[in-house]
Amino acid sequence: MNKENAAPVCETGEIHKDLVESVRAGMPDIDILYDLAELYRIFADSTRIRILYVLFEKEVCVCDIALVLNMTVSAVSHQLRILRSAHLVRFRKEGKSCFYSLADDHVKTIIGQGIEHITEE
Repeated sequence: MNKENAAPVCETGEIHKDLVESVRAGMPDIDILYDLAELYRIFADSTRIRILYVLFEKEVCVCDIALVLNMTVSAVSHQLRILRSAHLVRFRKEGKSCFYSLADDHVKTIIGQGIEHITEE
């Protein structure tokens, strides 16, 4: 790796024991961190992000999501299954229609803060 592109590192190699112990004491269990990585992997797909953004705006039926995103109902349904299994969206039936929404305010916050972060100057 080119030295100019390398991340800065400590030159002394000094260990800050109190800091290390404090961080270790607050670290979640490794399984929780793996689950967190899996959650962010779900967010790493642009199609799923587009669907989540539609649902960030409003509760929408599957057919309407497909129309808004210029996708097939089948493709949207496949992505919604993944989002449901990750507990990011929920649905309700109304007659023959199936309406989706974000699962809770946490998901709305993640999407909203992500948008805010990438659009700030």
